[in-house]
Amino acid sequence: MTFEEVLIQKPAERAQCTGKALEEVLVSAQDNDAITVGVYECAKVMNLDPDSVSFCVLAMDEEFQCDIALQIHFTLIQSFCFDNDISIVRVSDMQRLVELVGDKAEQLEDAHCVLITNPADGSWEDPALQKLHLFCEESRSLNDWVPEISLPEKR
Repeated sequence: MTFEEVLIQKPAERAQCTGKALEEVLVSAQDNDAITVGVYECAKVMNLDPDSVSFCVLAMDEEFQCDIALQIHFTLIQSFCFDNDISIVRVSDMQRLVELVGDKAEQLEDAHCVLITNPADGSWEDPALQKLHLFCEESRSLNDWVPEISLPEKR
């Protein structure tokens, strides 16, 4: 899908398409061991090897909305992603995200941040990841710096 094709999609179609693309990327990254889950684990990866990070997902649900420490972490992660040209999105269904990342999220609280990383050898590429990058690029052009994506319900 080209950038122009993304632009002409209706908003509802675009949201559904990006939710499916995010689901595909998370499953594929899990299968290729190209995923990091947890705020602290993600911060470590970003600090040690920021060039390996391809995509960032921040997850929030109502239970943690008033958690000031988590909000500060999110602000720092967002700033780091902006400074390093890492695409970033938010999801509000943490439970669904935990289902997708599987064993990597030991507890629900660990799934607030998920990174998709690129292997050093470049052996893993996903077309759905390109769709997500295009979606983020379009969102930034509309001044939506951290767009929210809805994950599709479990099939």
